[in-house]
Amino acid sequence: MAWPVLDDDALAEIAPFGEELDREEGDFLYRAGDRETAFYVVLDGEVEIVREGTDEVVIATHGAGRFIGELNLLTGQRPFLSARMSRSGRVLQVAPDAFQRLMHTKPDLSDTIFRAFVARRELLREGLAADAIRIVGSRFSSEALALRAFATRSRLPHTWIEIEDLDDVGVYLAGLGARPADVPVAVLPTAVLRRATPGEFAAALGLTYRSIPGSVTDLVVVGTGPGGLAASVYGASEGLDTVSLDSVAAGGQAGASSRIENYVGFPTGISGGDLTARAAMQALRLGARLAAPCEAVALHAENGFRVVVLSDGSEIATRAVIVASGARYRRLEVAELERFEGAGVYYAATELEARLCRGVDVAVVGGGNSAGQAALYLSQQGSNVSLVVRRRELVETMSHYLIARVEADPHIEVLTHTEVRALSGQDHLAEITLEHRPTGERRTVACGGLFCFIGAVPATGWLSGCVALDRKGFVRTDRSLEATDLTDEGFAGRAPLPFETSLPGVFAVGDVRMGSMKRVAAAVGEGSSAVRSVHDYIALHA
Repeated sequence: MAWPVLDDDALAEIAPFGEELDREEGDFLYRAGDRETAFYVVLDGEVEIVREGTDEVVIATHGAGRFIGELNLLTGQRPFLSARMSRSGRVLQVAPDAFQRLMHTKPDLSDTIFRAFVARRELLREGLAADAIRIVGSRFSSEALALRAFATRSRLPHTWIEIEDLDDVGVYLAGLGARPADVPVAVLPTAVLRRATPGEFAAALGLTYRSIPGSVTDLVVVGTGPGGLAASVYGASEGLDTVSLDSVAAGGQAGASSRIENYVGFPTGISGGDLTARAAMQALRLGARLAAPCEAVALHAENGFRVVVLSDGSEIATRAVIVASGARYRRLEVAELERFEGAGVYYAATELEARLCRGVDVAVVGGGNSAGQAALYLSQQGSNVSLVVRRRELVETMSHYLIARVEADPHIEVLTHTEVRALSGQDHLAEITLEHRPTGERRTVACGGLFCFIGAVPATGWLSGCVALDRKGFVRTDRSLEATDLTDEGFAGRAPLPFETSLPGVFAVGDVRMGSMKRVAAAVGEGSSAVRSVHDYIALHA
């Protein structure tokens, strides 16, 4: 699947999209870090894919009939490997715009190419190619965890190097031109980022949004949880020029879930990361542009368009917006919480966090489905789990199938009427203090990981003063809008469209919307349905 050989009929289909070029042995088709990369098909000769550097490694070799590339040709990521002619010959070069047309108009070829790209990315994540991108940091660092989480959720090939495992940290970092104070360090083929943040890391890889002055897009989707990804898939598939933004990485809260068992079509369940990664790849294949981390900080109307303002000050003019920025888990109201966030306190229970806590006692705070799935997952990874629930019993907030499994698990202790009152530890969380609310009794227990899944706070701060919100901060839409909300002249002579907010042309779906079901399947349905309303709105203003 990763290395198909195209037959003469397939080559003939691709030929009109590209240009034949003669290349000599040693010529580079592209190099790691190049801003733009074409799609290449080898017609004659041989091309090798190499990880350059003092320890150069040949990753793959392509002969006649093979094509070159992987998912970066769809995501816009700059290549982290180089392609070099190892034997003189001819190649067919397909420019990026022509490659997009090829993927949209030749479905059989598109299937072959896309399957190969996905398979290659998975191979690159596990093989020697992953050393082309290195993240160096401490297991106790929240900054390093943020980098690792972004790289993992974005399915980026990379290697994690833990400074606690190095014989001489100073010598190793000096070899990179860095010092211990510079950790976390991201080592890329063309740069070394000191005290790296996910935003800087993504920008260096070409994964953040690149504005085009004077351009106007059809649809901007803010948030790429299940609702936002569904909107991106349907928007792109129905011909809308679609840009999707996320302040963290694709997936939203669902992407941080260890397992989803009630989503239709997956009888044995699927991890939230896998589900949202599939949806993101589907959106990319259909032509949507996904950018992260790109944080929307404001929204306003201007000259008949909607303008999304990003944290770096850049603006995206668009005909319509779908707000899918979701909700975030509430933070515990305990002293020193911030000090331990990323160093023992977590808001996701994926493989990454589970590895950090494997074999130690942990606590999960919350009584909903996400908390139940996290407790079961951490138990399966070898931890004893305390499930800390403020309410009287789980049946009030958790699905029955999960309750049965939690209660049957010998490694999970359910503590009802209980809250976390204190955290303690040095560089990393070591203990928590629990209080049984009816009696006031407190006890301190060992805890190497505290996982918080309590309540939901809508991510609507960036919409304040722009669209109508309810008293909890959720977005009012269509039938929940009051007459006093519909003052914009865009509503003259018409009622709000399904999922439309108080600002015409702006729609809201998923957890951010007042009255939403707070379920993955419901968010997917809302995201896809809202695209119909976008089409209706654009038609009104055509």
